[in-house]
Amino acid sequence: MSRPPAAMTVRPARAPASWAIAAAAVALVVWSAHGAGVDFVTLFGGEAIRQIGLYVARLFPPDLSPVALRAAAVGAVETFAISFVGSLLSVMIALPLAIATMRTLLYRGALYEGQQLHASRRLAGVAVYAAAKAILNVLRTIPEIVWALIFVFMVGLGPFPGVLALGLHTGGVLGKLFGEVLEDVDPRPLEALQATGATRRQILLYGVLPQAAPQFLSYALYRWEVNIRAAAIMGFVGAGGLGSQIHIAISLFLEQQLLTLILAVYVIVTLVDALSAWLRSRLV
Repeated sequence: MSRPPAAMTVRPARAPASWAIAAAAVALVVWSAHGAGVDFVTLFGGEAIRQIGLYVARLFPPDLSPVALRAAAVGAVETFAISFVGSLLSVMIALPLAIATMRTLLYRGALYEGQQLHASRRLAGVAVYAAAKAILNVLRTIPEIVWALIFVFMVGLGPFPGVLALGLHTGGVLGKLFGEVLEDVDPRPLEALQATGATRRQILLYGVLPQAAPQFLSYALYRWEVNIRAAAIMGFVGAGGLGSQIHIAISLFLEQQLLTLILAVYVIVTLVDALSAWLRSRLV
């Protein structure tokens, strides 16, 4: 008996599995909404809409007095400084930790094929890798605002705890991203350098980092954009910047001044996004 044409081959139906996955997803959404106390009926009810409208109306017009504009400008500059220095600190933290999580240089991969490693050396490489991974996990697990609250109690109020908070949290995030980039570099240049007698440090400097540098820069610029927004929030716990002024304006019901500060956040975020895009187009 001849086989049926390929176009007429009967394939097993996957409908039951698809329906089960869809039903599970819907159940998860419903369960999550219930657990989070989501109440769209109340949110979009007549009284809620009226209260939202009244509050929005109180925001206008923004306070454009010289005092308010000066305060917004000072806060914007401080927010920019917190995000910039914090981002630089995060790169300084992330790069060595990412290198310490590069298994290719530590204990396995193309550079170790055919070599008999001493057990103690392999164990040391695994220990360094595990320790660096653990540090990165701790740094990025704790949110920026929690780090900021911790450092406010340690070093006092002001922008410095904000810098430290951004540096540690973003250092953990960038360390993971940098580590993945290092693991994915093309091994052929590394093997060529090894064949010429290059040391591990020379392979890192001349084979690994040149390949990874463009993606490093792209990730660092993206996280700087994110840090601008984060820096504007951390002021709520006393870490300086526009967030502190926004917190005061909300607490004292200074709605028009609040709108001015929100517009300042929008302007600085837009400028940093544009600057980051320009740097990325020139350098990456």
